Amino acid sequence: MKRILRKAAVFLLVTLLFGWFYGWASPWAFPKERTFGFGFGMLHGALMPLALPSLALGKDVEIFAAQNSGRPYKIGYICGINLCGLAFFGPLFWRPRSAPPLTKTIADKSQ
Repeated sequence: MKRILRKAAVFLLVTLLFGWFYGWASPWAFPKERTFGFGFGMLHGALMPLALPSLALGKDVEIFAAQNSGRPYKIGYICGINLCGLAFFGPLFWRPRSAPPLTKTIADKSQ
């Protein structure tokens, strides 16, 4: 039971931090009166998963710029989503290399 409560508390804390970070970064990431290109597409794609807590709480936040440069923006957006996924989910699947097998020492070989 203690483990479940700890996981729930960590989940709540991470959710609040994501929501706060998105609220802080959103005005800077979505300036008005601008056509967005590849770089902003990557930024918007990376921020998109962070918008989930705000969207779940009923806030209508931007996750995609309607005024964009077309294909370069969309490619950047897809790259940003993938890089964000790699950064967040990659460590879950990363396995450290196992220690190299111990080789017999010269003393062991002579026996």
